[in-house]
Amino acid sequence: MLERRPFGNTTFSVSAVGLGAGQVGEIDVTEAEAAEVLNGALDLGVTLIDTAASYGLREERIGRHLGRRREEFVLSTKGGPKIKGQPDWSPGSVLASIERSLRLTQSERIDIFYLHSCPIEILRRGDLQDTLDKAVAAGKIGVPGYSGDNEPLAFAVESGRFGSIETSVNIADQWNLRNVLGRQPELGVIAKRPIANAPWRFPDRPSGHYAELYWERLQALELDPGDMGWTEFALRFTAFAPGVHTAIVGTAKLAHLRQNITAASRGPLATSVLEGIDCAWRDVGSDWTAST
Repeated sequence: MLERRPFGNTTFSVSAVGLGAGQVGEIDVTEAEAAEVLNGALDLGVTLIDTAASYGLREERIGRHLGRRREEFVLSTKGGPKIKGQPDWSPGSVLASIERSLRLTQSERIDIFYLHSCPIEILRRGDLQDTLDKAVAAGKIGVPGYSGDNEPLAFAVESGRFGSIETSVNIADQWNLRNVLGRQPELGVIAKRPIANAPWRFPDRPSGHYAELYWERLQALELDPGDMGWTEFALRFTAFAPGVHTAIVGTAKLAHLRQNITAASRGPLATSVLEGIDCAWRDVGSDWTAST
């Protein structure tokens, strides 16, 4: 059911929908539930799993439950800051983060390692990119990447120092899509937040909730998902957006992942629908920067 795509100029092939493992390591998710969604994702044809060093038990559970299936998927993780005993955003912290991810995920190599929302002033130094290059040469990572949004993302792309980016792309968050994606088509692109944190769950403004900004934007955009429903509408927009290779869906429920895969298998939105989204964005959203 899942379309496979070349991941930029890398050697990887990725599914149009990937699994964002952020929720897999939550303390209220049991080991059995984590095993079900991780193994179930591969069984459904997902070939990319994304996580991060800061995501609690996520990396550990990936290693525990998918160690024997490691060759079946592309592993993407993120790190760099907040490593005990190392200054934030130092070559030592990046290397320690890579080593930790290798150990926890039971991997001989991290396929894609992203600097996780690294500030632009640190990117300008260049020493962290040098560290990633050395890790590639040592066989510890396959592709150096940058995960972030807005101007830092644009700088990372223009620098030519990365082989992949991970960034926000959805119906309510299009700055990166319109201003950065496509500048360097050789880059592999992971779209995060493809369903915009599902703000349609809330009949009223969810003050203080992480979906609040997207809720406000959807009110202004006045989009209509029609008969397909919001989740399918949003996911098909992102998964087939120009320049996107895979859209990562964050869930710890196999049933939810299966529903998303079914939705994405229906292909891109109709041209008339995309034109309506574009018109709404140009009317009210052209000044909106990406959510970070």
